[in-house]
Amino acid sequence: AQRITFNEITKKAVTAAISSPREIDLNLVDAQQARRVLDRLVGYKLSPLLWKKMGIPRLSAGRVQSVATRIVVDRENEIKAFVSEEYWLLDAVLEKKAGTGFTARYYGSDGKKKELRSEEEVNKIIADVQNEVFTVSSVKSREKQRTPSPPFITSTLQQEASHKLGMTPARTMKIAQQLYEGIELTGRGTVGLITYMRTDSLRISDDAQAAAASFIKSHYGPEYYPGFARSFKTKSGAQDAHEAIRPSDITLIPENIKGDLTAEQYRLYRLIWGRFTACQMSNAVYNSINVEVDAKNHNFKATCSELKFAGYTYVYEETKEDEGGEIRRKLPTLAEGETLDAKEFAKEQKFTQPPSRYTEATLVKALEEKGIGRPSTYSPTISTILSREYVAKEGKYLRPTTLGETVNNLMREYFEDIVDLKFTAQMEESLDSVEEGKEQWKEVIREFYGGFSSELTAAETALEGKRIKVPDEVSDEKCDVCGKQMVYKRGPFGRFLGCPGYPECTFTKPIVIEMPGKCPKCGGRILKRTSRNGNPYYACEQRECDFITWYVPTKVFCPDCGKTMFKPSGRGRLKSFCMTEGCASFLPEEKRGYPKKKTENTEGTEAGAEASAAPSEAQVEEKPAKKTAGRKAASSAAAKKTDTAKKAATTKKTTTTKKTTAAKKTTTAKKTTAAKNTAGTKAAGTRTRKTVKTDE
Repeated sequence: AQRITFNEITKKAVTAAISSPREIDLNLVDAQQARRVLDRLVGYKLSPLLWKKMGIPRLSAGRVQSVATRIVVDRENEIKAFVSEEYWLLDAVLEKKAGTGFTARYYGSDGKKKELRSEEEVNKIIADVQNEVFTVSSVKSREKQRTPSPPFITSTLQQEASHKLGMTPARTMKIAQQLYEGIELTGRGTVGLITYMRTDSLRISDDAQAAAASFIKSHYGPEYYPGFARSFKTKSGAQDAHEAIRPSDITLIPENIKGDLTAEQYRLYRLIWGRFTACQMSNAVYNSINVEVDAKNHNFKATCSELKFAGYTYVYEETKEDEGGEIRRKLPTLAEGETLDAKEFAKEQKFTQPPSRYTEATLVKALEEKGIGRPSTYSPTISTILSREYVAKEGKYLRPTTLGETVNNLMREYFEDIVDLKFTAQMEESLDSVEEGKEQWKEVIREFYGGFSSELTAAETALEGKRIKVPDEVSDEKCDVCGKQMVYKRGPFGRFLGCPGYPECTFTKPIVIEMPGKCPKCGGRILKRTSRNGNPYYACEQRECDFITWYVPTKVFCPDCGKTMFKPSGRGRLKSFCMTEGCASFLPEEKRGYPKKKTENTEGTEAGAEASAAPSEAQVEEKPAKKTAGRKAASSAAAKKTDTAKKAATTKKTTTTKKTTAAKKTTTAKKTTAAKNTAGTKAAGTRTRKTVKTDE
């Protein structure tokens, strides 16, 4: 048996590989086997221990997922331990004699940077300089160039898709898989639009670089091509099995094939196409101007950066972290020694902020930076810790649950090596050494298992007869029966809110999420709930209020009536609208939905969300508090529907002879449904609640 190896899917590479087959590399086989055995040793030995000692059968531990959980827990502990400090910003609005003004920020005294920690310090500086002449001490102008970012690898694609498109890593990989496998293009058949999407290499094939050079010169002009093919260095330790993620054919411009793609496919393909095209283009050129202004012994600074030549930014500009801290507005023409007048001063109090919680994108970045896992494992790892409920997602941020913290504490106490970041990274290096033939895979396993087995025996002995209880996580909701603060509980169907007074009080209710804005009818909180079919809807927290809708509340308030505005669900571009009848900004229901763009295969895609626009309030499932009224109304509505259906069927039978059979089937089905609805009021109320109006 022989292998052929090619690291890029091009005709040249595949042909060369076929012409020179090689023997099977047993080092690669051994490395894969070692990785597989290690994962199973950890998972199959630790998971049963967690089940037994915590009494929760769905728990699991793993060589990568346990470390990922620890990273999230450690960040939460950092946030809890963070002590905020006060600081102040001071800006001076300065004016030339001609009346042209600009803003400069306080830097320090005598050329040394100084942090302002109190309002007293700020007031003292203002008192020192408000009657002084401001003099321009330095004007520096220079040209800066920015180079494009490298093409995507798995981790950077997941991060950028999260930042720019709002896609989770799992969703990103699913759409990328579709683009890789192939899309039916008009006139061309099925075409694979991108190269393989699970890679940690920045290598680009010679063919792709040559095609990019030709495309850039012909479409944007020779000045947009740097005159050479850009190459990027892959970081050490990468597997380098596949080239970077790029379009398979750069001439397939996203806009030209948009009609053959779903909305999500188009957006992700445009992202990949733009990033790759930009990485082979010229640098962006900026004019950077730095001005220093002095008054007495105090220093102020202003910075301005103007785009001189777009270069690669004409096609794509990557997401940048907020640079902050400096005023970056356009500056007037200034000369050294020129005097300025202080028109006014603006001071602002600030407080240092704790590090933010991880998002799925930043967690992927942390795993990559720390050498934990591989490109193919990032997305499944995050999905696992979410499904195990070690981590909960609040908005876009990841927060450890009490269960996650308890499991993490147990692992750190008895299996420090497993959740140690450096140890896990070193284990990845050992597996790479096996791949390179420097170590024997059985020796690596034997060395790991010796210590692991001892830790496992010690943990089982220490925990003999003990049961680890997961502390209840207290919610903001109060029990409707006894008034106690409700806690989060876990059941066969997931988490729910339960009364801590159980078994004396057995009240429970589903978990709800508070949305922005206020109820347009009574001003109460709007809560996100889930229907029986798993669809989210939004209702007022007050039982006596009947407000309920499938439209998403926003933070925006109507400029005319002051009530909360809503928008359709999904990621459409439609603006928010007012739902208050009688308001000048009221938008009729027929104008609130998305325009239908693509009807085939829309399930689970953004296009599907757009095609199935948010239904009206009349289609929302009735709230639990209105069950009785809903059932009565449902029976009445069902009866009216039955009468209408019978009349329509009779008219159709007398006027049409070609579709007699179909008409009979339709009439029979409607009669059967009507009979069922009439037979049981309860059944009718349950099955027709979705069509009951909520204002009854």
